[in-house]
Amino acid sequence: MKTKGRISIVAVTLAAMCVAVSVFNCGPSKPRLFIYNWAYYIPDEVISDFEKIYGVKVVYDIIGTNEEMYTKLKVGKVQYDIVFPSGDHVSMMIKDDMLAEIDNDQIPNLMHFDQSILDRMKHDPEFRYSVPYVMGAAGVTLNTSMVDEYEESWRIFENPTLWGRMTLLDDMREVLGAALKTLSYSINTTDETELQEAKQLVSKWREGITKFDAEAFGKGFAAGEFWAVHSYVENVYEELDGDSLALANTKFFIPKEGGPMYVDNMVIMKNARNYDLAHQFINYLHEPSVYAKIMDYFLLPSIVNIPARDLMEEEPLYNVEDLENCEFIEDLGEFIELYNKIWQEIRVGR
Repeated sequence: MKTKGRISIVAVTLAAMCVAVSVFNCGPSKPRLFIYNWAYYIPDEVISDFEKIYGVKVVYDIIGTNEEMYTKLKVGKVQYDIVFPSGDHVSMMIKDDMLAEIDNDQIPNLMHFDQSILDRMKHDPEFRYSVPYVMGAAGVTLNTSMVDEYEESWRIFENPTLWGRMTLLDDMREVLGAALKTLSYSINTTDETELQEAKQLVSKWREGITKFDAEAFGKGFAAGEFWAVHSYVENVYEELDGDSLALANTKFFIPKEGGPMYVDNMVIMKNARNYDLAHQFINYLHEPSVYAKIMDYFLLPSIVNIPARDLMEEEPLYNVEDLENCEFIEDLGEFIELYNKIWQEIRVGR
């Protein structure tokens, strides 16, 4: 669904380079765990520690978008053990019988989960086929030195002071979801009248933005090109790292209306070669001390894992309470075509 985070990954090329056993000591006796995940989404340290503890090698491929991931797996020409789809695509993969059932007995760290948050999920509430990894929401990152007054609302994209210095995510569900929440509608509505109203609002915002951007908004913000960006907070703060003046003038907020809330999950593919090892990896990531380390690097709140909250050493850039008005993105079934149509009309200015 997006490029996320500030964490360096184990380069994909290492998998091929491990053939040179004498150089990298990746002997053929080591089991390999094949992972398909978003870029910058697990710290190198976490992966290397897992490899040492379990005597395995992690082979890592990068997801571009949920749609690309789904199509690639649907064709079935590649095999992965663990994949990290977003919630709505977990639903699609369950319907298409692409996933193995999770053996919850092999993931004792499920006991640490915050049930009050998980009760809001609909795609797989009993963890039969998926385990949540990271939950959060996109919001707005603002250069406060460029605007005297502002409201923590999606309506900031109508602020004339910021005209021509703003970006919206190049993501249909995120942008339409923001507009729908601004209009007090559900982000998962299938009512065409409500969607047409959202289209008109996004079209209004479109007039003041520089572009729809899901990749370079962080760099553009850090360079001063953009003053307000619809963003995943970790992408922006990665680019500002160490710049104390820029950080002092930067404010991230989740708009008061709420918005789309994502949950990226860990699933085990039906054709997985390492079913038990996949469970060990999932359980390892949710070890509270490990999960706290991951969230510290993201500067995100530990929404899923309760004990990890007390083990975190960094102050997250927003809190669990900020997500109160947010909704999880759900599978729309056949109504996705209506969303696609409206989104294309917005993109071409119709």
